[in-house]
Amino acid sequence: VSTDYDTSDVLYFEPITFECVRSVIEREKPDGVIVHFGGQTPLKLAKSLNLIGAHIIGTSAKVIDTAEDREKFAAFVEKHNLLQPKNGIARTKDEAYSIANALGFPVLVRPSYVLGGRAMRIVDSVEELRTYMEEAVKVSEDSPVLIDKFLDSALELDVDCISDGTSVYIGGIMQHIEEAGIHSGDSASCLPPFGLSASMLQNIESTTAQIALNLGVIGLMNVQYAIYKDELYLIEVNPRASRTVPFVSKATGIPLAKVATRVMWQGDLREALAYYDSFDNVDYTGEILKHKTLKSVAIKESIFPFNKLSGADMSLGPEMKSTGEVMGISKNVGVSFAKSQIACKNAIPTKGKVFISLSQRDKQAGCVLAKKLLALGFQLCATGGTHKAFAAEGIESELVLKISEGRPNITDLMTNNDIAMAINTSDMQSHKGDTILIRAQILKDNIPYFTTLSAANMAVLALEAMVDTDINQATALQDFL
Repeated sequence: VSTDYDTSDVLYFEPITFECVRSVIEREKPDGVIVHFGGQTPLKLAKSLNLIGAHIIGTSAKVIDTAEDREKFAAFVEKHNLLQPKNGIARTKDEAYSIANALGFPVLVRPSYVLGGRAMRIVDSVEELRTYMEEAVKVSEDSPVLIDKFLDSALELDVDCISDGTSVYIGGIMQHIEEAGIHSGDSASCLPPFGLSASMLQNIESTTAQIALNLGVIGLMNVQYAIYKDELYLIEVNPRASRTVPFVSKATGIPLAKVATRVMWQGDLREALAYYDSFDNVDYTGEILKHKTLKSVAIKESIFPFNKLSGADMSLGPEMKSTGEVMGISKNVGVSFAKSQIACKNAIPTKGKVFISLSQRDKQAGCVLAKKLLALGFQLCATGGTHKAFAAEGIESELVLKISEGRPNITDLMTNNDIAMAINTSDMQSHKGDTILIRAQILKDNIPYFTTLSAANMAVLALEAMVDTDINQATALQDFL
């Protein structure tokens, strides 16, 4: 925006605080103010801007407050019979222990009013919760801690939509590749989703439309869901543009930000979509508008700064760590994932030795993954516990020592360029020292890696697809729309 003189007539470089925004409004006297496009920060200014008479176009300050206030939104969820993970709000340490015990472990704990999942943690026991409450947060009446029942191994989804108050356009339904527990900003996502039934997709669309229309959203809205035991759970609703809007816009050919702005100003969703639907991709029939069948599969992958930050832990969790995003697109989900890994400098090798070290919970499913890698022609090496699990299933692998177990160990193999790819899902609690050093060596030697089993399984899917496909062939983005 700052260098594009066709986009903006005036540009202010100011912090997004109420005082600065008010002074700009007083000087410019705008016809309308949009608080949709700056994440949570401008949303928090909506109520104050409303009080000084600023004309907020699109979703009103009252609707934003309902969606952002946890207790008001809980009442909205109950009124409309939506499913949410059981939760509670703790204002003292004793309240936190009581709520967590009532919900049952594991639970997801986080401070209120934070961005990027900062200080958010999945807690498996009272001891872990006590450590969290004493070391990570300061709980009080003004700063309560939010506690949710954690839906272990659930499938997460992101949905971006636009509403004009009477109709809703489902811009995109994105399926997270990593399981629940990974921040949505760090998880790879697939558009359209794969493996979901037609009835579940219909449920997602109708629930999203129900939320947007009953809340009173005018413009963009992002919803995060979890599918747990074949039930659709509502995780979060944001009445604003999400970080996935550019990705969805590129993958579908519909510029969501432009459409939403036109809707906020003119109030007609169908007219706004038709104005920008240059590829004739939208089905305009019914109350719920959506894209016609997509001709491609797009994968959004996150970029991480781990190789720039000495000692950084590259394991993923509820606290966001990524600093950017890339997209891979093709006719096939495996090829799209392979392209996304090339784009984020984590290109999947097609031969060589794969180092595997799995957490206890991943060992059984990891055996299935190992068999697929052997069938693709890779050799395997593994640390003690993983090697033992493989041997029990008749899977051939080379036993390698952890760093604490002597020499030669896994870092020696990495230094000698003997490792083509690393799959390390070891938990930080039981093997913290070894895990940190091994992962540091992976980064130092620029070895392609995966820290979740779900991402490693996608890598195998990509390898299987790459057997018959030249992924280096250049294709214009418009050819996929």
